[in-house]
Amino acid sequence: MATIRRIISLLGDYRRAAVLAPVLTVASVGFEVLIPYIMALLIDRGISAGDLGQVALWGAAMVACAAVALVVGVGSAVFGSRASIGLASNLRDSLFEKVQAYSFSNIDKFSTAGLVTRMTTDVTNVQNAFQMVIGIAVRAPITLLASIAMCIIISPSLSTIFFAVLIALGILLAFIVFRAMPLFGRVFERYDALNASVQENVTAIRVVKAFVREDYENRKFSAAAGEVHDLFVRAEGLIVWNSPAMMAAIYGCIIALSWFGTHSILAGQITTGELTSLLGYVMNLLMSLMLLTMVFVMVSMSAASARRIAEVLDEVPDIVSPADALAEVADGSIAFDHVTFSYRTGTGEATLSDIDLSIRSGETVGILGATGSGKTTLVALVSRLYDVDEGAVLVGGEDVRSYDTEVLRDAVSVVLQQNTLFSGTILENLRWGKEDATLEECRAACRAACAEEFIERFPDGYDTMIEQGGTNVSGGQRQRLCIARALLKHPRVLVLDDSTSAVDTATDASIQRAFAEEIPDTTKLIISQRVSSFGACDRVLVLDAGRVSGFGTHDVLMATNEIYRGVYEAQTKVSGSGDFDRKG
Repeated sequence: MATIRRIISLLGDYRRAAVLAPVLTVASVGFEVLIPYIMALLIDRGISAGDLGQVALWGAAMVACAAVALVVGVGSAVFGSRASIGLASNLRDSLFEKVQAYSFSNIDKFSTAGLVTRMTTDVTNVQNAFQMVIGIAVRAPITLLASIAMCIIISPSLSTIFFAVLIALGILLAFIVFRAMPLFGRVFERYDALNASVQENVTAIRVVKAFVREDYENRKFSAAAGEVHDLFVRAEGLIVWNSPAMMAAIYGCIIALSWFGTHSILAGQITTGELTSLLGYVMNLLMSLMLLTMVFVMVSMSAASARRIAEVLDEVPDIVSPADALAEVADGSIAFDHVTFSYRTGTGEATLSDIDLSIRSGETVGILGATGSGKTTLVALVSRLYDVDEGAVLVGGEDVRSYDTEVLRDAVSVVLQQNTLFSGTILENLRWGKEDATLEECRAACRAACAEEFIERFPDGYDTMIEQGGTNVSGGQRQRLCIARALLKHPRVLVLDDSTSAVDTATDASIQRAFAEEIPDTTKLIISQRVSSFGACDRVLVLDAGRVSGFGTHDVLMATNEIYRGVYEAQTKVSGSGDFDRKG
């Protein structure tokens, strides 16, 4: 119930439509139930009596009831659709907004494919179920009860035929529904694996083709799709018995009522019109029961989806701004005060251990370390993408936890290891850094990032369209555009996470010189595996297995730090390979 209330609370402006739909449904059912009864009067008082006036009167009454039921029914369907579609729209908006508020640690709990499935398939299931609940789930039981009452009023003895069939049919349908429900629950769990396979393949399609792994990917996808197929076949294999069971019950009731009803007419117990109306009510009864079965199936399918949606909505972001948050970052100074951090708190597996160091505002610091030494994790703590387990990270002399998160992250510009561009023009991508940036500001940022020279070679210049993910530009061009985008923010701190790995050393050096000239007061943290990238650095930080191995100038580290000296010699004197993880 808590999950249902959580979902329904998001109806918002569509509450009125959600109330009107069932109200109009009840009114529609009321007029529909009258039609078989009026038909009995038409037959008995008009046709059987040969009175054309009565035929016209009751015929007009039937047409009027049918017309009103049609109009009211259409209104119910319109409001039901509006409410269900509105709920789905609000659910998707709420899910997307919630994910935007997540910290990295929150996002780590859900796979990307799982979040996509929740916003698409799961929301659609809830939408369909909600439309059934405020429509069919109201119509069917009211029709069922009204038809039972009318059957008993017309002929209590003949009604026993229906009750016997109804009980047998109810038991069979309940068996089918409760056997199918667990299968549908498992189906939607397998959708995550299916979407993950598609997403991974499309994202890495160049790698797949480069290694000629199309057949392997096809087999992997076919296996995931096959699991969904098999579960659906098993579930639908049970559900398909609904229709033949209903048809057998309907025709069985018609035959039994025709047989026993004929004898009742001959015995003078009921009239021909009353038997006709009984047949109509029996059809309504059994069809209502079948519709209820469909509702149970749809609700059981959507119950798993609703729980999955609620999991995302109820996830509490573990990084939020404090009530009295600071609204300005004074400068770019950074301090790590005995910081310890692990991605899974309490496991004893610390990614960073007792990091204690200070960086002056405007200083350029290189960060060197083997794969897995904690370089990216360290800089992620500066913009509070994660919170530390122990100690504190200070930016501008204040604990990052005391800032408004938007203010802090706006002051810390990050160029990630995985450079991402979005579909749109180059200018639109650059303005992610500053929404109101002028063309001249964008040009200046691109000149500093050594990006202007290749942009001007494009026929459309800054209006060149970038495909999703930046697949129509090279890796080096993508990196330089991302650096220019970051520079437009005029940040207090600039983080470059191995973001010049795809450019040549001369371009890398030009970018470093531009940093010194264009943003001298900005603190620059440069992660790289190339010692040549640290030529403009004031100091270099060496990390080893999550701990500080050395922190100082090039000369100091050459004299005191074996790791730094080994990498420098490997890249400049021995092999030039720069393979950090391989001992010389």
